[in-house]
Amino acid sequence: MEAMVIQEMRITRLQAPWVEPPQFSVSFSRPRDILIVEIETADGMVGMGYLLLLGPGIATIASFLHEVIGPAIIGRDASAVEAIWQDLWRGSYWVGRMGVSMMAQSAVDIALWDLIGKQANMPLHRLWGQACDRIPAYGSGCWRGLGGDGMIDKAKRYVDAGFTAIKMQCGLMHGDRADVANVAAMRKALGPDIRILIDINMGWTADQAIAVGRQLQDYDIYWLEEPVPVEDVDGYLRIAEALNIRVVGGENNFNRHDIRSLITAPSIPILQPDVMRGGLTELRKIAVLADAWSTRLAPHLFPELMVQLMASIPNGEMLEYVNWLDDAWVDPVLPEAGFYTPPERPGHGLVFDPGFIAKHQIASTS
Repeated sequence: MEAMVIQEMRITRLQAPWVEPPQFSVSFSRPRDILIVEIETADGMVGMGYLLLLGPGIATIASFLHEVIGPAIIGRDASAVEAIWQDLWRGSYWVGRMGVSMMAQSAVDIALWDLIGKQANMPLHRLWGQACDRIPAYGSGCWRGLGGDGMIDKAKRYVDAGFTAIKMQCGLMHGDRADVANVAAMRKALGPDIRILIDINMGWTADQAIAVGRQLQDYDIYWLEEPVPVEDVDGYLRIAEALNIRVVGGENNFNRHDIRSLITAPSIPILQPDVMRGGLTELRKIAVLADAWSTRLAPHLFPELMVQLMASIPNGEMLEYVNWLDDAWVDPVLPEAGFYTPPERPGHGLVFDPGFIAKHQIASTS
C-alpha cells in the first residue's frame, strides 16, 4: 500500500457571499466561511474534505490542522482511516475531544474516505454497501428573520419544487404567541399534506417548550428540533414525554460518545448528527448504534455529502436541503422533486469549482 502513503496536506480557506443569505435574525450578515482540506498520497491521488462554518473560528481550525493534525498524518497509510481517527482522537485529548479539534479531524476524515473511494473506483455508498438509492429531503431555510409571511413564501417555493416537507424556525425572536400564530398560518397556507418541521435552535427552556409545544400540537407538527440547549438532556426527555410531537436533536453533539444519551433515549426517535462533529467515520457508527435502538437519522446539513451515508444505512429518515453550497461545485448534487439520488462518481463525488475557489480564496497553505 505504498501508493496510499500520505505525502501532503493542503488547506484552503474561502470567504464567499451567500447566494441567498440565511436570515437567522434580521441583522445576520456573516459571509460563508469555507475550509477545504486536500490530502495527497504518494501516487498523486487527492482526497478532499471540507467544512462550512456559521460563526467565527475557521482560522483557529486551520491552525489546529497545521500544528496538530498534519504532523500526525504525514507518512501514514491513508487507508487506515479507523486507526488515524483513533490516534487523532487520543492524541488531542489534552486540548480536544470536541470543538475545534474534532472539526479539524472531521475534515481530514472526509478527505480520507474520499481517497479510499477513489482508490477503489467506487462511490462511498457502494463501498459501504448500498441500502437504498432514493432519499427524501425536506426544504430547510424558512428563517425566523423572514417573518411569518416570508417563511410561508419560502415554504411555498419548496412545495412548488416537489418537496413534501419544510422546516421553519420558532423561538429566539418573535415571542411565543407570534411563534404559534406563525405555525398556524403556515399550516393553513400549506394544507394538511405537507410535513411541517420546527427548529428552535436551543432557544427555549424545557417548561417553555412544553407550554408552547402543547399549543403547536393542534397543527400536526412532524418534529420539534433542538428545543433546549444541547447539555439539557433531561429537558429533552421531559419535553418528549409531555408532548405528542417528535422531539429531535443532535446537530450540536460531538461524536458517538457525546450523543449516546440521545441514542439510548426511547423518547427521541430521530437524531441529527453533523458530519463536522465527527466525520464520516463517526456518523457511520452513530447510524449503527441508532439502528440498534430503532432510532432514525436525519443528518444536519451537507446533503451533497450526506446522501452517501443515507444511501448506505437502513434507518435514514430525511436529508436537509438548503442551497448553501450549490454554486460551489463542478457538478452539484441536487434534489429532484424532493428526493436525492446518490452520485455514482468515485469517493464522495464532490469537486469544488476552480473558478469558485479562485474568486473567493483568502488563504492557501501546505
